Amino acid sequence: MDWQQLWQIASTPDNIPIVALLFLIPFYTWYAFRQARANDRLIGALEGNPELAKTHHRKTLPFKPEWPREVHVWPYLLRIEFLAAIIVTVVLMIWSITLNAPLEEPANPNFTMNPAKAPWYFLGLQEMLVYFDPWMAGVVLPSLILVGLAAIPYMDENPLGAGYYTLKQRKWSIGAFCFGFLVLWLIMIFIGTFIRGPGWMWFWPGQTWDHSRVVFEVNRDLPDFLLITSAWGKGIFGAIVMGVYYGLAGLLVHKVVTLNDFNRKIFKRMSVLQYLTLQFFLITMMLLPLKIFIRHAFRIKYIWITPWFNI
Repeated sequence: MDWQQLWQIASTPDNIPIVALLFLIPFYTWYAFRQARANDRLIGALEGNPELAKTHHRKTLPFKPEWPREVHVWPYLLRIEFLAAIIVTVVLMIWSITLNAPLEEPANPNFTMNPAKAPWYFLGLQEMLVYFDPWMAGVVLPSLILVGLAAIPYMDENPLGAGYYTLKQRKWSIGAFCFGFLVLWLIMIFIGTFIRGPGWMWFWPGQTWDHSRVVFEVNRDLPDFLLITSAWGKGIFGAIVMGVYYGLAGLLVHKVVTLNDFNRKIFKRMSVLQYLTLQFFLITMMLLPLKIFIRHAFRIKYIWITPWFNI
């Protein structure tokens, strides 16, 4: 195992933010869940005792006599923000002094980098190019991510959980976000940074990056397994497969989101357009891990092949 090479990859100035994410994201996720569990315990106690809810405080930390009843912006909030700004500035100054900027020599057509990687915040998109058509991975899916994030306030009809952390009242929303951000997006960045080596080939962490390595893996499209060779046949077959996928996945999502009475009350408030839009974004999000699985397990490159796009 070439752990020295793994250290060189992790200590590269351009990869240090990713290494920091491996520690910061789990810590702050745990910290948020810790506060949410404390609030959920308080919510459960107040719901179980209506008389207590009339008189008891509605914060996890009870009011103390020495505390002011009104917390003013100055000095409480601005003092914390000012200290945070100073700390961030000091960290950035130390970072810029101790680490060289990841600048390289001017582009040379006679010498191509291998592997040629995008900046760390675009590595997820570069990894998606392995599983989707460039037009889909570079234009359509990123656009759907932005549109989906903008549409969340218009689809989410749950009035609870605004202004405080809670898991009990926002299970579905928090689960969907954690799956999309923590599982899909961050793992794609991690794969593109530490696992993808020369020729964008798969190297496990600690495995030596061999530039002369040759991998004999034949990728085939799904219609090729059924000996469908015509362009029209591939297009029609792929459309049927994608239609079946969206139909079955829609039934699965509907079963999952209506498992308990709380979720059923929330989704009853949604219109048909809101519910179908939510289903579309969730099913499209699940298409990424499905494509990753069938690519590595069965060496299937595309499912739907058309003259304009491939999925």
